[in-house]
Amino acid sequence: MKQYILLAFCLIAFHYSNGQAVTGKVKSFFINAKSLQNTGGENPNRKVSVYLPPNYEGSSERYPVIYYLHGFMGKDSIFSTMKEILDEGIRSKKIRPFILVQPDQYTLFEGSFYSNSSLTGNWDEFTSKELVAYVDKNFRTMARRESRGIAGHSMGGYGAFKIAMLHPDVFSSVYAMSPGLLAMVKEFGPNSTSYRDVQAVKTHDELKKTYYPKVLVAVGRAWSPNPNKPPFYCDFPFTYEGDKMIINQPVFEKWEANMPVYMIEKYADNLRKLTAIKMDWGRNDAPRFPVQIGMLSQRLENLGITHYAEEYIGDHTNKIWARDGRVLNDLLPFFNDYLDFD
Repeated sequence: MKQYILLAFCLIAFHYSNGQAVTGKVKSFFINAKSLQNTGGENPNRKVSVYLPPNYEGSSERYPVIYYLHGFMGKDSIFSTMKEILDEGIRSKKIRPFILVQPDQYTLFEGSFYSNSSLTGNWDEFTSKELVAYVDKNFRTMARRESRGIAGHSMGGYGAFKIAMLHPDVFSSVYAMSPGLLAMVKEFGPNSTSYRDVQAVKTHDELKKTYYPKVLVAVGRAWSPNPNKPPFYCDFPFTYEGDKMIINQPVFEKWEANMPVYMIEKYADNLRKLTAIKMDWGRNDAPRFPVQIGMLSQRLENLGITHYAEEYIGDHTNKIWARDGRVLNDLLPFFNDYLDFD
């Protein structure tokens, strides 16, 4: 009987220790970012959350890093469901142990669009330089481009692709999930109602009750700020005089200069320096996603830039941080294949 009790105790201890061995930790901290000093009222003191792999504190090992960029209206929080997926990725050996970093880029208008702005601060610079330098200094990272990947969803997918394209010296691979604002099409195209709708909004309270106008204001403050145009201090590429649409050519050009579909010819050589590029989208997502991602993929193909582009059965959010979702089954294995872990 004593032998059975001892055996049972050993089995319980074994399973418990194994459970502990595949549980990482999440830590958060603040960076008072020099790159985010601004005149637009944004707080430069930014929270960052970091997932550390199991046994991080009990070893001296160094790890590759995935920088993960949240979507519009998101923040830095690594929720318990997200942490469970990251743990499961390591436990099931879909990816070797790694660090994941998620910075808060929620703004007064709910998203930075990961862009440098004369009004709201230099969010690209913060992400690609100041944040990376801080993480490399304060955590046991493999501080080289070959061991850094960048990824994100929606606004974060846009940011991940654009930042990787602009900074191949910092990041070696990119995975953009349902990236947004790649081109002016569908809901953000000239024939949508979005620009007419935003022109009709006159106050912050009115804006909060909308979606597409709210996105356009956040984008305008990032790409075409105008300090002389209250209450939102930005310009738009399309405005209306009655039923007549007016194209604001200088603003239109500023927006295209920040949209990857129109940027890639200029930065084709940078894209060729990346080890791997992948993007995906849900078949049942909003209409703009398959259109704009298809446009981007076609232009990459035309330039001979190797990449992966994949449609899956899902909508904008239901197959992301789930057991049968893209992060666990596609994003983590992608970085396991293309990041340098040695």
